[in-house]
Amino acid sequence: MAEYAANHSNRVRASLEKRDTVTEAIYDAGFNSSSADTDIFFAIGECSLGSILVAQSRKGLCSILLGDDPAFLVRDLQDRFPKAKLIGNEPGYDDLVAKVVVLIEEPGTGFDLPLDIRGTAFQRRVWKALQQIPPGSRVTYSDIANNIGLPNAVRAVAQACGANKLAVAIPCHRIVKNDGSLSGYRWGVERKRALLEREALARPALGGRQ
Repeated sequence: MAEYAANHSNRVRASLEKRDTVTEAIYDAGFNSSSADTDIFFAIGECSLGSILVAQSRKGLCSILLGDDPAFLVRDLQDRFPKAKLIGNEPGYDDLVAKVVVLIEEPGTGFDLPLDIRGTAFQRRVWKALQQIPPGSRVTYSDIANNIGLPNAVRAVAQACGANKLAVAIPCHRIVKNDGSLSGYRWGVERKRALLEREALARPALGGRQ
């Protein structure tokens, strides 16, 4: 595991060096606003699902975003935290990205990084229920609504999943339709399918561990 993480760290570090000009261009466009009420540090790397942005406040990880265009990911981060001051390419943040990439590439290896989860009380209840779904399992919006004691709140549960800022760490990709088919996913249905297939392959190695 240590060697795996180190290899990913090296790959992410190389990717970050290539992304420096992207970050500079984003700042030139005005994304590094000084009228912020909080600092958010972020770094961009690459994984098997494309580009990945990992952002952290002073309290913990506050956003994990997936996509194809690093500049779009930063705009998405700015939209989600409009009053924040975004600070990119700080020393050591490539290692943080590498740790998150391991979570994607090796489901079930554990995730012990602190999270800064921001949302309404209802959203937080939904996200907590999502965190309790073990890798390799699939549930429906109705299952989550029942789990939080609000069986009629299926639509609100779906909206809370769509508002999730922490891809994979809060595993909304494990939500499927009632018939087992894949529903929408903010970061793309194909990424959702890839995550679920990877978890299904890894599940035997987990020995049924919850």
